[in-house]
Amino acid sequence: QVQLAESGGGLVQPGGSLRLSCAAPEIIFGINTIGWYRQAPGKQRELVATITRKGDTNYADSVKGRFTISRDNAKKTVDLQMNSLKPEDTAVYYCYTNWGQDYWGKGTLVTVSS
Repeated sequence: QVQLAESGGGLVQPGGSLRLSCAAPEIIFGINTIGWYRQAPGKQRELVATITRKGDTNYADSVKGRFTISRDNAKKTVDLQMNSLKPEDTAVYYCYTNWGQDYWGKGTLVTVSS
């Protein structure tokens, strides 16, 4: 059983920043691509960003230039630095990987509001 654990969500004003963290088992962290997805109320879950074990990254157009995904090899986490947040970034953010099957974390809520 692969367990992914997100942390770092919260309430932030428009233009502010938050940093999310996804803790993954060491074996997963070392070999797998790990991604961040989000689901806003009434909308489908969508890709935010992914990072391969080699550090190659991919971003949704809506977050390019504002969000940065990275790997912390010491902590075995995949982090999502979110800057210049907008109200439309409000969503539950999920960590994801595939290792024979899809694995999702429980999610962390990000609310961008004044």
